[in-house]
Amino acid sequence: MEQGKKIKIQDVTLRDGNQALKKPWDLDQKKEVFDLLIELQVDGIEVGFPSSNQTEFEATKTLAKRAPRGLPIAALSRANRSEIERTWEALSYADTPRLHIVFPVSAFSIKHVLHMSEEQVLTRIVDTVAFARSIVGTRGEVQFSGEHFGDAFENFDFATECFLASIQSGADIINLPNTVERYRPFLFVDMVKKVADRIGNQVTVSVHTHNDLGMATATSVECAYVGATQIEVALNGLGERAGNTNLYETALALHQNGESIGIRFDRIYPTAKRISELTGIPIGEKTPIIGADIFSHRSGIHQDGVAKTKSMQKGAYRTFSPEFVGRNDSETISFTNQSGHKAIQFILESKGLEVTQGLVQVLFEQAKSISTKEGNREITESELVSWAKQQLIVI
Repeated sequence: MEQGKKIKIQDVTLRDGNQALKKPWDLDQKKEVFDLLIELQVDGIEVGFPSSNQTEFEATKTLAKRAPRGLPIAALSRANRSEIERTWEALSYADTPRLHIVFPVSAFSIKHVLHMSEEQVLTRIVDTVAFARSIVGTRGEVQFSGEHFGDAFENFDFATECFLASIQSGADIINLPNTVERYRPFLFVDMVKKVADRIGNQVTVSVHTHNDLGMATATSVECAYVGATQIEVALNGLGERAGNTNLYETALALHQNGESIGIRFDRIYPTAKRISELTGIPIGEKTPIIGADIFSHRSGIHQDGVAKTKSMQKGAYRTFSPEFVGRNDSETISFTNQSGHKAIQFILESKGLEVTQGLVQVLFEQAKSISTKEGNREITESELVSWAKQQLIVI
């Protein structure tokens, strides 16, 4: 990656995320999600698939009108002239429109889904991208996605030819999707590198990865180091099947590695909570960045390190601070039969109690015994405080 080169975060929640919901959002809900994305300060928003139905058409038109000046607003279309025209009819209300055309490029999809020859595929791409360019003119951008690019091992040269042809026909952005995650990240990242090296600085290289094997974030982040300068993501990792690349994880991983990311990190947690409410999809307690339990420490060794580095910018067992992503909680130490003496001391001192090492030892043995006898349960802060006060009265 070039030093100081900004990685653009292109959100696809309102299109790819919404289409996968059991109950897709209505217009008012889409407006709310759109406004959340504006507050997050993402670099671009794909708002819908307007040629698919009237509801999507009206939503795309409404959100295009709602968009701030200068913010790229994308809408998806299949490689079909009439659908491209319909898409543009809704999208053209945006100040900075981006017409996004998708067509498969893998040998498997060409043979078993399209039932077309490679020559026919190439002709379709050239014709529709050129047509899109002719109606968009200089007002906006044209993006071409080669669907199932991640499957194009056996016909990689042809897939590359498709992207080059789309550029020659007027595409400003080429998007390389890992439409179904089947293989280890390195294989896809290497494919992206080869295409990016071939294209150079002619256009923006974008990636769009799905999370079928749980590696979408890692794959997308590594693509930023081989030539991709736009990453397509979704709020809460929403999307078909196991979802799309998670916006929060991708942005924070790049930030942690010194890259320039324009989003407001302090809006991550409130956004995630609201998206969970709007979808009815709960946030797992161990979900990175936004899970309820990710700042909890129960192992004795970890608790010792946490207590010693709690006030430092870099924590022994903390990647980032809760407040950085808009959380109002903090690192917590709780006691189970896996915990050590430091947990007792830390919890009581955080409650304003001054305790001796002797008292800590007494309470440690009491808490350990009760936890073990009662199914290894967690001992609460209130229990520890109550026992400590009883001991202090006795003393």
